[in-house]
Amino acid sequence: MNAPAGFEKCLTFINSQLHPPGKPGSPSPGGIQKCAVTITRQSGCGAHVVASKLAQHLQGHTPKDAPPWTVFDRNLVERVLQDHQLPERLAKFMPEDRISQIDDIMDQLFGLHPPTEILVQQTSETILRLAELGNVILLGRGAAIITANLPHVLRVRLVAPMEKRIENMREFEGLSPKAAKERIHREDRGRKRYFKKYFGKNDDDSLLYHLVINTGLFSLDDAVRLIGDAVMHRSAARPAS
Repeated sequence: MNAPAGFEKCLTFINSQLHPPGKPGSPSPGGIQKCAVTITRQSGCGAHVVASKLAQHLQGHTPKDAPPWTVFDRNLVERVLQDHQLPERLAKFMPEDRISQIDDIMDQLFGLHPPTEILVQQTSETILRLAELGNVILLGRGAAIITANLPHVLRVRLVAPMEKRIENMREFEGLSPKAAKERIHREDRGRKRYFKKYFGKNDDDSLLYHLVINTGLFSLDDAVRLIGDAVMHRSAARPAS
C-alpha cells in the first residue's frame, strides 16, 4: 500500500531536519528566519485547512534549500508513529484527551498503554523539539504552552460561532447538523480537559496567544494571510539566531 501524501511530507521534513542543508537558523536574503506556528482551536473552525494553506503560503517565502514547512496534526503523527520507526530523538505523539478519566485509568490497569502522564510528557518533548527545529505548524496538544518560551514561535487560536463551525463540519466532514454539533461539543470538552489537566491553563485564555482569529468573521484564506504576515513580520524584526 502506498504511503499517504501527508506521511511522505512528514518523512521529508524529518529527513531534512536530521540532515540540514545549511547552518540552522541562518536566514537567506528575502527568506524567513527559523519560525514555527502553533494553532489552538475550537472544533470546526477550519484549522486543518488553515494549517495546510499556511504551510504552502510560507513555503513560497522560504529559501528553496530550507526544510519544507510541515504540518503536524493528530492523524498524520499517529499514523507515522504506528506504522514506522522514527529516529529516537523524536518522542511519541499522542492524541489530545478524548476518553473519560475512568476509561483512561482502566486502560492503564489492563496494560493497554503506559501512564497518560508519561505519554503527555513524551508528546511535549517531541513538540518542543519540532518547534526548536522550526518550519513547522503544530496543531493542538498544548503546543502553545509547551513553546511559550521560544521567541521564534507564533501562537495562534482559531474560534468561530457554533453555526459557522457546524457549517464547516458539514462541508469538510460530511456530517449532519446534529452529528456535527455533538462532535464539536465532544472535541471541545476533550481539548479543554487536556489543557487544564496537564498544563493548568484554560485554552480560551486569549493572553496565551499572539493572535486570536474568528473564522466566522474572516475567511480561511484571510486567516492564512493574517498568520503568514505575522510570521514574516516577526521574522524580519527578530535578530538572526
